[in-house]
Amino acid sequence: MSHVQPGCLWVVATPIGHRDDISARAIAILRSVDVIACEDTRHSRPLLMHHNIGAPLTALHEHNEREAVEALVRRLLEGQSVALISDAGTPLVSDPGFRLVRAARAAGVRCAPVPGACAAIAALSVAGLPSDRFVFEGFLPPKAAARRARLQELAEDGRTLIFYESSHRVAESLADMRDVFGAEREAVLARELTKLFETVLGEPLAALASRVAQDPDQQRGECVILVHGRTDQADARVAEGRRIFAILREELPPTKAAKLAASITGAPRRALYEGNE
Repeated sequence: MSHVQPGCLWVVATPIGHRDDISARAIAILRSVDVIACEDTRHSRPLLMHHNIGAPLTALHEHNEREAVEALVRRLLEGQSVALISDAGTPLVSDPGFRLVRAARAAGVRCAPVPGACAAIAALSVAGLPSDRFVFEGFLPPKAAARRARLQELAEDGRTLIFYESSHRVAESLADMRDVFGAEREAVLARELTKLFETVLGEPLAALASRVAQDPDQQRGECVILVHGRTDQADARVAEGRRIFAILREELPPTKAAKLAASITGAPRRALYEGNE
């Protein structure tokens, strides 16, 4: 008996690295559907061949999304079953697919999730940071000024912050996080999860930014950055830093006083000027 109901859009999570991190149900559905929509057919085909999945593939990516969505919704309305996958992990999580799911639901098509791997959740599970409340920010803006502006908007958030970052910007992003969130804010870099060179590094942002900047190996592959939310402890550091800064600036230039107060307390240097001007 078929595992797939006609006219259903199945949103199927696929592995983020290790090919065996896929459920038996996902394999059964992918073998049964009429067509599989994926970001890059060349990328997905080896995974599907590994699991003896022979359903035809069609591309769905940001450059063809409008035309591809119309064609796929037509097929769904004709009673065909469609599976949506991304290059890795859960579709729609920083991946294409939103327009297809929205259009399918608007057309009255059933959309059913087949859960599995997600890099953000996998990283959170091993980070050792609070997981009861967190926010997924996806990718930060690529340009430095816009990236820092977004980080400033998040600086007071008490939830654990989760970001995806490209390998060629990870060092810059960590440096910006150090400057905006403070040198002592706890952070984790989870890189190449489930793959051969998997690493999970947890340190204060100053140490983590320095380590990654000096180690080209930590600037490769798929990266997830997690940052501890602002806490009462952080507030206490800032308060103490401002107290020490006020004392030091009576004898030292403000820039040097702020540098020393930040070094002593771990408070963000920029925050020390507030209320002491």
